[in-house]
Amino acid sequence: MKRIIGYTLAALLVGLDLVVGSFLLSSGKAQVPSDDAAAWLRVFTRVFELVKQDYVDPKKATSSRLVHGSLREMLSKLDPHSAYLEAEDYQDFQEENRGEVTGIGIVVADINSQLTVVSAVEEAPAAKAGIVPGDQIVAIEGVNVEHKRVEDIGPLLRGAKGSTVHLKIYRPSTKNVSDIQVTRQIYRVTSVRDAHLLDGGEAGKFKIGYLRITEFDQPTPSELGAQVDDLLGKGMQALILDLRFNPGGLVQSAIDTCGIFLPPKTMVVYTEGRDAGSHQEFFTDAEAKPRQGFPLVILVNNESASASEIVAGAMKDLHRAIIVGQTTFGKGLVQAQFELPDGSGMRLTVARYFTPNHETIQEKGVQPDIVSLMNRDEDRALLLRQRGSFLNPAEEELVAHQKDEQLDRAVDALKGLLIYEG
Repeated sequence: MKRIIGYTLAALLVGLDLVVGSFLLSSGKAQVPSDDAAAWLRVFTRVFELVKQDYVDPKKATSSRLVHGSLREMLSKLDPHSAYLEAEDYQDFQEENRGEVTGIGIVVADINSQLTVVSAVEEAPAAKAGIVPGDQIVAIEGVNVEHKRVEDIGPLLRGAKGSTVHLKIYRPSTKNVSDIQVTRQIYRVTSVRDAHLLDGGEAGKFKIGYLRITEFDQPTPSELGAQVDDLLGKGMQALILDLRFNPGGLVQSAIDTCGIFLPPKTMVVYTEGRDAGSHQEFFTDAEAKPRQGFPLVILVNNESASASEIVAGAMKDLHRAIIVGQTTFGKGLVQAQFELPDGSGMRLTVARYFTPNHETIQEKGVQPDIVSLMNRDEDRALLLRQRGSFLNPAEEELVAHQKDEQLDRAVDALKGLLIYEG
């Protein structure tokens, strides 16, 4: 009996070998032209059909799973910035570009093995419900999460607009435990922050303004214009625009930001795509009302990227600002967004961009006029200071003892200009 089974198995294996061998032989005879799109799509379709028809686990071979996975892999092979986004992720991406987020508006970190709220966005649902930085999350929807990882609770906090989430919160400062119901809503996240006049200890007798932009989304230029006008109304004589750790955002937002400081119809960036005739120049708005008449410093570091580099590069080339800090990241590629029929979408790199003086940004970055380097501890202290929220004792000590040398260099440069122009 064993011998019969052995012969049967051997015959089956031989049969499979013949089938595979036959396929390999025939595929060797009918090679697909190197870039014949229709022929390659036929290959893809045939593989898709075979997987749907014969794969051992049909739950893993649903049409949506196969297509989404293939598209995701296809885009990821092009460059680090092109990507395929499923419908929910694409919707979130669009909301972020509008400066909007659906959720409850908290950032959670693991501090001393406790899931701790490190920031609560103003005017977001959690803050309105009374949750503050330093609060610890004990349970979500009645499920204890004290020993969960941060990444494990994200799906529990997310949900559709109008839905509710029940949280059990422990507040160490009062030792109180509260049950709080929060309704998920769309809330605004401002990208222009910390606008103020530096105090006399930093700026001396001069009124030097400071503000930072965290990313370039649709509302950024209008928010920035309003904040600059407010500082000018307080007598501002010079401004520091902080783009450190700004990863970029929308190209049009960067162009309109330049329009706040440059004359109308000023060319601030141009792009070149794959074709010889794809050169395109971008100008500040003809109706722009620039805020001029005061010196400007832009702070950058090696995490300032993309749209941040458009602004820094244009301001440097056009002599509107002094650039202080470190060479920027060097992302000089432009991504276009495409919405697909099922609500999913894609980001695709379609061009490279260049500064007004024809300098490429890709892999080179923007070189600062005044170089000021910071070590790892100084960078971390800056990030914590910008976060401006609950810090543990070690973080508080780090922030207290680390100076912002780049900011000091910016202040010195502006004070020198104001004295010279004085």
